[in-house]
Amino acid sequence: MALHLTINSNNPPFGALLAAELVKSSVSVSVEEGKETSMRVTDKVLFSDVNSIARYLARVAPALGLYGSNLLEQTEVDHWLEFSAKRLSVPAQLDSAVRELDSALSLRTFLVGNSLTLADLCAWAALKGNGAWQQQLSQNRAPGHVKRWYSFLGTQAAFKSVGSKWATTAVQQNGVSSEKKQDVGKFVELPGAEIGKVVVRFPPEASGYLHIGHAKAALLNQHYQVNFKGKLIMRFDDTNPEKEKEDFEKVILEDLSLLQIHPDQFTYTSDHFDLILKLAEKMLHEDKAYIDNTPAEQMKQEREQRIASHNRSNSVEKNLQMWEEMKKGSEYGQTCCMRAKIDMNSNNGCLRDPTMYRCKNQPHPRTGSKYKVYPTYDFACPIVDSVEGVSHALRTTEYHDRDEQFYWFIEALGIRKPHIWEYARLNLNNTLLSKRKLTWFVDQGFVEGWDDPRFPTVRGVLRRGMTVEGLKQFIAAQGGSRSVVNMEWDKIWAFNKKVIDPVAPRYTALLKDEVVPVNIPAASEECKEVAKHPKNAEVGVKPVWYGPRVLVEGGDAETFKEGETVTFINWGNIVITKIHRDASGHIVSLDGQLNLENRDYKKTTKITWLTETPRAPLVPTVCVIYDHLITKPVLGKEDNFKDYINKNSKIEERMLGDPCLKDLKRGDIIQLQRRGFYICDQPYEPISPNSCKESPCVLLFIPDGHTKEMPTAGSKEKSKAEASKKGVKVQAQSPSHPAPSTLPPAGQEDPAALLSRITAQGEAVRDLKAKKAPKEEIDAAVKQLLALKAEFKQKTGLDYKPDMAPPNPAATQTAPASSPASSCPFETVSQQGELVRKLKTEKAPKDQIDAAVKQLLALKAEFKQKTGLD
Repeated sequence: MALHLTINSNNPPFGALLAAELVKSSVSVSVEEGKETSMRVTDKVLFSDVNSIARYLARVAPALGLYGSNLLEQTEVDHWLEFSAKRLSVPAQLDSAVRELDSALSLRTFLVGNSLTLADLCAWAALKGNGAWQQQLSQNRAPGHVKRWYSFLGTQAAFKSVGSKWATTAVQQNGVSSEKKQDVGKFVELPGAEIGKVVVRFPPEASGYLHIGHAKAALLNQHYQVNFKGKLIMRFDDTNPEKEKEDFEKVILEDLSLLQIHPDQFTYTSDHFDLILKLAEKMLHEDKAYIDNTPAEQMKQEREQRIASHNRSNSVEKNLQMWEEMKKGSEYGQTCCMRAKIDMNSNNGCLRDPTMYRCKNQPHPRTGSKYKVYPTYDFACPIVDSVEGVSHALRTTEYHDRDEQFYWFIEALGIRKPHIWEYARLNLNNTLLSKRKLTWFVDQGFVEGWDDPRFPTVRGVLRRGMTVEGLKQFIAAQGGSRSVVNMEWDKIWAFNKKVIDPVAPRYTALLKDEVVPVNIPAASEECKEVAKHPKNAEVGVKPVWYGPRVLVEGGDAETFKEGETVTFINWGNIVITKIHRDASGHIVSLDGQLNLENRDYKKTTKITWLTETPRAPLVPTVCVIYDHLITKPVLGKEDNFKDYINKNSKIEERMLGDPCLKDLKRGDIIQLQRRGFYICDQPYEPISPNSCKESPCVLLFIPDGHTKEMPTAGSKEKSKAEASKKGVKVQAQSPSHPAPSTLPPAGQEDPAALLSRITAQGEAVRDLKAKKAPKEEIDAAVKQLLALKAEFKQKTGLDYKPDMAPPNPAATQTAPASSPASSCPFETVSQQGELVRKLKTEKAPKDQIDAAVKQLLALKAEFKQKTGLD
């Protein structure tokens, strides 16, 4: 007998794990991570209570005596199991419970009898996962007898094994560890998965380029293939001859190669057309399906109104006659389809006699004109999954309602049953994934092609500088989560930055039209080698030229004062001795004096620069900065995407680049100091004998996950200089939250406006820290941020959280916080949303989920009515 124990690793059930460890020599127990703790004994018997699991494990191995050797001892064991669950695990009762435990152990080695029992396992487990108890131990405040017993058990092999593997997570959960958790998610367990026996599949339709959503699906499947040493099938879903194009098959295989995904097997749904046809006819003979010639629009209405088709009661003979017409592709046959006979009164619309086959006269790319009828994806998928040996079919939660249909076909046909496992679809703000809409952008010339860096295609995001490793880390952080949320791109790019930052070589580029020469007569023209990366010597070295005439950014020059000491990065301190201006007051040149002996860089301005010398000509460079194609974060069903097109989503800046940039190759990722990360899209080419022109080095800006402004013309110090001229203190702010021109008087500002000010101030703090501004300036900004958060809580009764929706002013100001009527609509909607997710996760009855969803929609409508916001 094999038992399957699933445990929640965020709150590991140590008692059950210890019992499983001790009985594994007597019975086969597999342990796997999951969302909830449970143990499956048979298809119909499932335990979810930890004590019940421990008792069952003890009873299947009676020779070990874990449940006591007689009725009295069994009663004592039950007492300590309840004591562990209701006393030791309750923080308020911990001290008194530990004292009682200490008294019971004063003359005993074990809690019950003369050997180890479940009583010891569960009591020890309750303490092992308790942060307060661990603190008592570390501070030597634990009672003597309990400490002796706890330490003794901790030295036993089973306790060592379980404790070392699962203790870290439990201690962090109880707040003892102050270490920051690694930003990775939990991949949801695969029920019944065994090493070497997991088979997963990635089944795209060969009708377009893969996008970032496909990438998540492919990488998730690959994760389980690798970790379970299983098999990954790459299957082209070619059930619709109208959409299949062989050109796209090659494109998809190339995209998978770019993602470093290597399937073990390549198949087509059409490989199984004969079998699928045979099984469909079997269902017709068994009266589990029928042929329907109801017009499509009428059929749609009947399904919505739960009206059975007049063909539903056809005899088997009539169905077979109509089916023959479909197989011939006759004019009459083309008006028919095959439907499954399931349940027209079902609350689940996917069970109201779905279509299994349709008649199409169009030739198929692989089977030619052999067939005139083709299966739907919903009918073919469960059959092919079963036949190809797929053990776990990973599908997004949007297919949830179709899961019942999937299993119905499996049972009706009597074939092997794969396990469906759901994960959340990747929804990104300001992004379209529809092939039809993306094709429109290509056809209308808004983008360069399917690999345009603004596109969410695999080719587009990789061309923009996304690394496969960064994408994998992002997918890992999401894990197998089923929570459907709209996400900002910043999250993905932040993971990418972690990959490229440690290895990207550092170079310099200056805005071509805003450079200012600096004359340093005492400097001799020479070349030295400097590290490409300040923290990673393995990246190598680069040549840096020094000389009497160097160029700096015009925005930097505007901040200088005569006599000021400025740090030239990779050179040293230089004193600005003279500033030359033209008649209009613009700086035309600077004079400087070397002060390299002065190595005090703490309070100096740090700038980038380039030497002007014929021995190392500067490289003409174009930096391209992209923004979203769509201006609205989330498009509603009624929104026309053409109304929200960003006409200024591409900015080009002409630069003078480091001489080293001439050696960059396409795909090289670098950092331009004080500007950000870039990927080489087009390498520099010297003067061509054909065109007599040189081709500049084209660099694409790689977002790094920060919500601050994109790199723009001028230095980071430029805005500070302009503000100082006006006598105004600069406050950094997010481009999406510009500071209001006027602020309402104190006490009159509504929560939405206050929320915007908090967001803007938060961006200001982050920007100051990124610039390494003086400590007193950062402290003042943080103090202002905390004051705004305190004001927000006072007005709304809510703690500020990033990305929270603005609460309703009326609801937060007029009624006392304790009144149910005054609860924030945002919080109410959030709570109801959590309830819906919980019900779906627990696979609650359909009517219960529908009722919860209906209430959620009503709350959202109420929220919009009160606040004017979605």
